[in-house]
This record gives sequence, structure tokens and C-alpha cells, in this order.
Amino acid sequence: MAPDVAALFHPDGEGLNSAPHARGPWDEHTMHGGAPAALLAGAIEAAQPGDALAVTRLTIEFLGGVALGSVRVGTEVVRPGRRFQVVDATLHAGERPVCLARAVRVRRADLSGAEAVPAGAGARLPPPERGEAMTPFSDDGSEQFHPDACEIVRVGGAFGSGAVAAWIRLRCPVVTGSKPSQLQRVAAAADFANGLGWILPFGEWLFVNTELTIHLAREASGEWIGLDARSSISGAGFGLSTATLHDSRGPFGACAQSLFVEPR
Repeated sequence: MAPDVAALFHPDGEGLNSAPHARGPWDEHTMHGGAPAALLAGAIEAAQPGDALAVTRLTIEFLGGVALGSVRVGTEVVRPGRRFQVVDATLHAGERPVCLARAVRVRRADLSGAEAVPAGAGARLPPPERGEAMTPFSDDGSEQFHPDACEIVRVGGAFGSGAVAAWIRLRCPVVTGSKPSQLQRVAAAADFANGLGWILPFGEWLFVNTELTIHLAREASGEWIGLDARSSISGAGFGLSTATLHDSRGPFGACAQSLFVEPR
């Protein structure tokens, strides 16, 4: 297992400043979507009153590339309630909003007798230790979200085929002085769906996600988050990436990304 590294964001005045390894593969000046996704997930979890509630759905709209540097996050409980809440969060870079997030939170309860999954739906991925380390999307010598902030091991499928299963481990805190929550680990990993399930040559095409939506059937456990990812591209300049989310117990949710596609 690779050693842990410094946090993705550190406090800077009233906001936060990003570390170099928050960078994504598409542009040297912008973050990987998993970094702001994890930051927003944590902000939504912390929005009060929310101690007894679990996030069951999280949608993040990327209004454009999120530049490396200073950011700030604001949250609002737009639908309060003891059993069901809707929470919004906005990420700003300077005066410009760059990400909008909306989450559904529901109360936790001890209803273990109701837990059920359809027959055949609990198939597990091979464990991470049986995987093959994924090489970086781009290798220009700079720090990047992968492989510096996250490690990825492939356990199924073939890169370039449009279908790959892999495990992802966030190696660092999201914010200095805090431990990543399970939701933050899921958000950081889920944004890799299009990067795992790519079906067009990375060096020739852009297939950037304009949003990320995560649905959870239960809360995840453990540091490793598995994605069984698939992508499809239309000839009209857009596409879709989806993934079943796994932990060591099996599937626990799903994610999807709408893709903007064009030649580089």
C-alpha cells in the first residue's frame, strides 16, 4: 500500500487552498472532479442539524473546470426535517460559483430486519490485493489526483473497452486536520467512472463529466471503494458513464455521469 500524503485542501483565511495533487488529467490548471466532490460531500455532512442523518443521494453540477487555488464552500438546509432533509452546497473560486451540489439526507434507524437485496445482486469484486496498479492518465511529472492523492488497482475488464472494475483508495485527508468520511471516500472514487470506463482514446478525445450523481443503498465501509464502471458514447457529442459502487461487503450504491465529448 502506498504511503499517505498531505491533505487536498488546507485552511486559508475564510476559505481553503488546494494542494498540487488535487489536479486532474485534462488541464494542468484545474482540479480532478473527485477533489471538489469530496470537499462538498464533507460540507454537506457537516451542515447542521445533521448529526443523526445519512446522505442517500448526492448530485454535483460542475459549472466549469475548478481552478487550482483558493476556494470557499457555503451550505444551506433548504428542506429541514427530522426524517428527511435536502441540503445544498456551493463551491466558489473567487466570486464565481464553480460547483453546485444537492443532497438528500434521511434519518438513521435500526431496521436491520428489513435489509434485503435481490438474489444474485450481491456479487463481490475480487479484492484490491489481487488487482493491477493503474498507470496515470498523463505522465508529465507533475503531482495529480491519481496517482498521488488516490491509488487505483484494476480487478476486471480492460482499459479502452468501455468496461473496467477497479478499487480506489483516497490516500489523504480532504481538509487538513480531518479524517476522510466514508461519503468523502465514495465521492472521490465515483468521479473516476468515466476515467475507468473510457472507450475513446484519451490522447485524442475529451470525455469530461458535466455532473456526478451518487445513490446509496447503504453506507460504505473501509478505505477501498470499488467501481464496476461502464461508458457509452453517442455520435452527437455526449455520452454516459455509470458504475456500481462496492466495498468489501459487496455492492452498496450506484453513480452516473453525463459526458461532454469532443476531439482534443
